[in-house]
Amino acid sequence: MSNSNLLYSSTRRGGEDVSFLKAMELGLAPNGGLYLPEQWPDLSGFLWEQISGKSLQYIGYEIARKFIPAIPAKKINGLVNKALSFDTPLVQLSKNCYILELFHGPTLAFKDVGAQFMAQLMSYQARRQNQQMVILVATSGDTGSAVGRAFEGVEGVEVCLLYPTGKVSRLQEQQLTTIGGNVRALEVDGNFDDCQRLVKKAFSDDQLRNKLTLSSANSINIARLLPQMFYYGRALAQLDTAAYTPHFCVPSGNFGNLTAGLMAAKTGMPAHQFIAATNSNNTVPRFLSTGKFMPKPSENTLSSAMDVGDPSNVERIRSVYSNLKTLKDHLWAQAFDDIQTKEAIGEVYQQYEYTLDPHTAVGYLAAQKYRKQKKTEAPIVVLGTAHPAKFADIVEPIIGTDIQLPDALQESLLRAKKSTPISASFEAFKSFLINSYS
Repeated sequence: MSNSNLLYSSTRRGGEDVSFLKAMELGLAPNGGLYLPEQWPDLSGFLWEQISGKSLQYIGYEIARKFIPAIPAKKINGLVNKALSFDTPLVQLSKNCYILELFHGPTLAFKDVGAQFMAQLMSYQARRQNQQMVILVATSGDTGSAVGRAFEGVEGVEVCLLYPTGKVSRLQEQQLTTIGGNVRALEVDGNFDDCQRLVKKAFSDDQLRNKLTLSSANSINIARLLPQMFYYGRALAQLDTAAYTPHFCVPSGNFGNLTAGLMAAKTGMPAHQFIAATNSNNTVPRFLSTGKFMPKPSENTLSSAMDVGDPSNVERIRSVYSNLKTLKDHLWAQAFDDIQTKEAIGEVYQQYEYTLDPHTAVGYLAAQKYRKQKKTEAPIVVLGTAHPAKFADIVEPIIGTDIQLPDALQESLLRAKKSTPISASFEAFKSFLINSYS
């Protein structure tokens, strides 16, 4: 199969293989599965072997044009450059430990990369087909604000954000509920798993699908994962990979960020094991240990964006690595509690005068444990997922000093919150969608 005919199939097999743009539009496959490419483009020769010094925009263009052959290369280049107006710098914390700072976008979270590029793709598709698209997003914090800001005012797209009441930080809530316009926030009386359940059920409801053109900007959507591959390449571009191939350590909740790394590896990207860092929601570490995937109700932690008891993207991971032994060769996972998270924030600040947010702190803990257990000297790149100012109420008492609030966060605090309370009932959610968008 040539790259120009690259198709995407459901992880649950069966059903029609579709183009990237159709997979993006559907979000979830009709049989409930998640989309993955039928074949993995080989990017070794022209990208991974020549990655040194390359920009985020260059890497994004080279990856996107291989995965989305339906869009002309010149147009892809324009979409990438419009979406990615910021960089993802690599900061050296110690001799062989690095933080890839993914929080330099408009909402100061790693999800800005995926959301900004996806917004450009969605707008392109909506204009091309002259249709109105309704984007459904379940969020435990950063996804909502990143997607909301990315799609604010975007032609042909309405956005509905679902977040669990009382279970996101104040700053996160301010960011996702103060956008307005074509972006609406639903405050769900439940947890993140309830929000995710409502979104998934909406996609399988025939009446809703007949009335509305629904899509998702969560990591269940392949269009969110594709641009998250870009910054793995950007990390390599800033490392001396000739000396060592790095490990990547990824703070993980719904496991989309880590899945993007595994996808990049399938195209030939050099990487040793991936390290999944989780909080007390330890479904994946238990799965790798026991061989049994047993979701559980999510627990509230300081690293709230990772409070996911039934991570969706495990289905993709298991599809890519169907054999557990092969998966364990590529993935190592460890869970840490809130006490350890606080200790890591304090330790890193004392040793390096560097401030971690709670999620990146969990990543730092996993990197240190992995290095000690595996006795490796290879560099470990920890993905820095959010600016610590977004969790100032947690971080400041630990480090004993104030964190300067970036302008983007200060602005959101001045805006009036606009959200609609709703129960975790699907009928209530369905009624809201029909009354609001049909």
